[in-house]
Amino acid sequence: MSIQQPVLELKNLDIGYNDALVNNVIARVLPGEIIAVLGPSGIGKTTLIRTIAGLVEPLKGEVILHTKKKGGLGYIPQRLGLVRHASVRHNVSLGAKASISFSKTMFEERRNRVDEAVKALGIEDKLKEPVRRLSGGQLRRVATARALAQRPQLLLADEFLSELDHQNVEIVIEAVQQLLEDGTSIIMVEHHEENVRLFATRIWVIKDNQLHDFTLEEWMDMDEASWLEQYVEEEE
Repeated sequence: MSIQQPVLELKNLDIGYNDALVNNVIARVLPGEIIAVLGPSGIGKTTLIRTIAGLVEPLKGEVILHTKKKGGLGYIPQRLGLVRHASVRHNVSLGAKASISFSKTMFEERRNRVDEAVKALGIEDKLKEPVRRLSGGQLRRVATARALAQRPQLLLADEFLSELDHQNVEIVIEAVQQLLEDGTSIIMVEHHEENVRLFATRIWVIKDNQLHDFTLEEWMDMDEASWLEQYVEEEE
């Protein structure tokens, strides 16, 4: 039986700025895994995502990506990174452009990917709309469509399900299923336990400057009162 090649390896990783927020992270991410990163605000969840994305230098250790150089890594930041004065079509096409190599058919392929992505997210009627006119939930669907059009091997998503009601969470999750079936892995920062149960296959909990790695089943078997007391950020 062959051993699966990971899409990401974290080796003895310390993350933070002047001082480490999380120490000695050792982890591997395999194709098709969906990892939810949990913990209270300010504990290092976003910094971890940004370090993996190459936007923050690690204090120590290595981030090793086994992805294609062109379009292999996708990133949905908290503020979504959309071009607000541009149309939905333009924004989604940036995802397709990131991973499609130069060829005679590249423009047709880019168009097809955009059309498929916006249809999957239910925003095809917004194609010509400037994104600055969209609601918060619609903006998150545009950012997700951009990731679908890119088809990365690893997608980093910082609270990309926030501001979505239950129905729209289900639409986004269903749309992303095609990526997962093609082997894309997802690492997502998430605060809502219901979304974690719906979507994740593995849980990373940051506590006491350490990353604790659970399967979904292990996390769900934890004593609920203990979990709520130790790990979940209380709603204000």
